[in-house]
Amino acid sequence: MLAIQNVVLAIHVLIAIGLVIVVLLQRSEGGGLGMGRTDSFMSTRGQANLLTRTTAILAGTFFATSIALAILAGTHSRPSSPMDRGQPPASSSTPSTGAPPAPTTPSTPTR
Repeated sequence: MLAIQNVVLAIHVLIAIGLVIVVLLQRSEGGGLGMGRTDSFMSTRGQANLLTRTTAILAGTFFATSIALAILAGTHSRPSSPMDRGQPPASSSTPSTGAPPAPTTPSTPTR
């Protein structure tokens, strides 16, 4: 199970790096890394559609791998206390303190 988690984590990191690169390549009003070059092989509208579609796909796969990692991480947790497991704690036959044991039958006070 740990090998699957490592593979999903590696894919998650690669998707995150790709998502950062694609977002930085998108043209914004302030410039960005694209800086408005017009000598590219694609038109501005076609490039914007491709980058927008790529960003959406990478974002969706990023969310999917995030959920998969959360599920895989949750399968490794086990209850650590008997109360979490639903088992009563083990009782000892002799009290550890010097106090007398509690009465087993309910008693009514007398006047």
